[in-house]
Amino acid sequence: MFHPAEHAQDWAMEGPRDALKKERLLDDRHDSGLDSMKDEDYEQMVKELREIRLQPQEAPRSPEPWKQQLTEDGDSFLHLAIIHEEKALTMEVVRQVKGDLAFLNFQNNLQQTPLHLAVITNQPEIAEALLGAGCDPELRDFRGNTPLHLACEQGCLASVGVLTQSCGSQHLHSILQATNYNGHTCLHLASIHGYLGIVELLVSLGADVNAQEPCNGRTALHLAVDLQNPDLVSLLLKCGADVNRVTYQGYSPYQLTWGRPSTRIQQQLGQLTLENLQMLPESEDEESYDTESEFTEDEVSLNFALQKTMRMAILPPPSQAPRAKLCVQRSHIVKLSNFSVCNQYHKSVSFLYGF
Repeated sequence: MFHPAEHAQDWAMEGPRDALKKERLLDDRHDSGLDSMKDEDYEQMVKELREIRLQPQEAPRSPEPWKQQLTEDGDSFLHLAIIHEEKALTMEVVRQVKGDLAFLNFQNNLQQTPLHLAVITNQPEIAEALLGAGCDPELRDFRGNTPLHLACEQGCLASVGVLTQSCGSQHLHSILQATNYNGHTCLHLASIHGYLGIVELLVSLGADVNAQEPCNGRTALHLAVDLQNPDLVSLLLKCGADVNRVTYQGYSPYQLTWGRPSTRIQQQLGQLTLENLQMLPESEDEESYDTESEFTEDEVSLNFALQKTMRMAILPPPSQAPRAKLCVQRSHIVKLSNFSVCNQYHKSVSFLYGF
């Protein structure tokens, strides 16, 4: 405790200002209550103060601004990096957002994920990085295509390999069975475009070689006959395609060869097809032709009656060929997904009807 009397003489010897200052300091010390604490209490308090470590609270991190930016087409920063084939930038973005599934699987206005765009731009190494970071290979674009559908449609064997090898077995089985909005599986698309290597790979991975598209019930073998591709027919037969599988209107692949130019295909199928599935029906129901389109949009898009002035016709089947519903004017073909398919279509029309 302080003893003011002992210091009275010192105050007298100092100036009045210094004395007043010391008196205030003395009052502050008395008011702090430290003098009333025991020595052990004071030491304990000092110890506790030394042990306290103030941890500054981190403010919640807001999402990076570049993740929120979208173009008028709904493309994210990652979409744009892939579109412009900036591989180094794309890889860095993928590294930073690894595990952020919402960003990695974000779909633009065409429902395309970054993985779709990596396949479209033929960048299999980017596709592999995206799959490793967590991209979903089962998401579909506005046409119902998964990335594997697109790879098969484009004939990119490297992308097909990446997508099939990087997917788990459960994902792969689901994708191989999936159909797009035209009813085509990945195998159908590869067959339509004549990519034999991809067809063989898909079948080896478990694709159903006898899967029927829902429009007409055609299998890949029916499509191969439609497109007059004898090499594809041979491959599908080797892969176990059922020559006796019929469409929803009851046509076997062999019956579709009637009136078609390839005698090689007819000979291949004729040796294996049941006799009752080789003969054509004696009469054809005209209405049945009206329900079965010649090709779907993935093969050749025909513009039937989009305008009132467009004329439709049901043509009689030459030589009893079960392919009757065709547009009279070839100029009605408005969109082609594959130029070779267009050539095959023109050849078929010319052969059947002398256009």
